Amino acid sequence: MSQADVPENSLDIKHVRRDYTQGRLTRDSLQQDPMQQFANWFQAAKDHPSQTDPTAFIVATVSADGQPHQRVVLLKEVRTDGFVFYTNYNSAKGQDIAHNPKVAMHFAWLALEQQIRIEGHAEKISQAESESYFYQRPRESQLGALASSQSSPIASRSELEQHYHQLTEQYEGKTIPMPAHWGGYLIKPQRFEFWQGGRYRLHDRFVYQLGKHGWNVQRLQP
Repeated sequence: MSQADVPENSLDIKHVRRDYTQGRLTRDSLQQDPMQQFANWFQAAKDHPSQTDPTAFIVATVSADGQPHQRVVLLKEVRTDGFVFYTNYNSAKGQDIAHNPKVAMHFAWLALEQQIRIEGHAEKISQAESESYFYQRPRESQLGALASSQSSPIASRSELEQHYHQLTEQYEGKTIPMPAHWGGYLIKPQRFEFWQGGRYRLHDRFVYQLGKHGWNVQRLQP
């Protein structure tokens, strides 16, 4: 396509280019346990002044008709066996997981030129665990979970806010019940990939794959 063929309203992205020079990733520097490697990188992202929210990650699911979906959610807990986030079980992601519990996670900590990809299975945590977290949330967030039928159509924002304010009045001075369709998922990982940006676009990539005798580690070409 010649310059004359480029639409006038097209975005000029050809000069958005950078080299990656902040760090290196070697086999000797990796932890044998990928959960510990994740913890190390998470702490570095948390401490970095330019990284706004290290808990934000993309979770990808697949619908019953094979359509991939992805969205940003927030990591709320790291356990020895996986990662916990909370949502409406009737949402699009909840319906996808009910059909196919295989999911993928993606953390992009671009200020550090690092990414982590994780693949695994999602399962609901117990209602007691979900309630414990629910009642630690701000009251406004509790009401929001009760007010919204996540992923369902609605005519206007004003209708949603009206429902929210009705619930605010209804539960004034009272305990807000946790919706039965709201709670946490635990993602149990089976595969990790740690990516560190590298000079000349020769990025460092290491994969952890869960096997019968633990985690197998392998370097990948960029």
